[in-house]
Amino acid sequence: MTNSIFSLEGRTALVTGSSQGIGLSLATGLAEAGAKVILNGRDSEKLATTAERLASEGHYVAQLSFDVTDHAAVRRAVDEYEAAEGPIDILVNNAGMQHRAPLEDFPEDAFDRLMRTNVTSVFNVGQACARHMIARGEGKVVNIASIQAALARQTIAPYTASKGAVANLTKGMAADWAQHNIQVNAIAPGYFDTPLNAALVADEEFTAWIGRRTPAGRWGQLPELRGACVFLCSAASSYVNGQTLFVDGGMSVTL
Repeated sequence: MTNSIFSLEGRTALVTGSSQGIGLSLATGLAEAGAKVILNGRDSEKLATTAERLASEGHYVAQLSFDVTDHAAVRRAVDEYEAAEGPIDILVNNAGMQHRAPLEDFPEDAFDRLMRTNVTSVFNVGQACARHMIARGEGKVVNIASIQAALARQTIAPYTASKGAVANLTKGMAADWAQHNIQVNAIAPGYFDTPLNAALVADEEFTAWIGRRTPAGRWGQLPELRGACVFLCSAASSYVNGQTLFVDGGMSVTL
């Protein structure tokens, strides 16, 4: 891997929302490709436990505990890390949340919280990191969208709107920052077996539906997201910009 255009040796990657689930899997994949990874989350104890586990596997791991929805806190954390430790070469905007309710009954506060967590965070952390990347003339940003950027299901309309916004914000970031040799792309996962989806995975009827609806016939497994992320964070994607890569077992291309 170290002699490959997919190698991330010598690069530092910040992954938001990376104490568990998709974020942790992506951080693990980047570390395996040679990157130093910076884990982020609001729960400092959980973050420390995750960092210790990755470090025990031989990976170089740092931690930044901040609230991705707090613009000032994000800016401060990123600026202080850059000044003390060096450049953040790669940003993976993974932090997100879900809230399910019929749209006509969807709580206003839940809608606002979901938008701040899923969309505003991408702006906050993206802007804070990009300012340094622009000064250096290079950088990689990968935003985590969802198959819901293209498709919708009942009871998650605001989530669908938020992930559509992430996909379009990705295009806007690319339009502004490609001139500075910054590649900004998104990954849109389909249905993956994650801790947050545990109840759905355990639901035999829903899992049967996943099997029928997805050409691959099954839930995605978290390690299957890593290759796409490494590609978009490496030199291999130097002329790929503003794209959303669906990793969904074929669900988004079939009726």
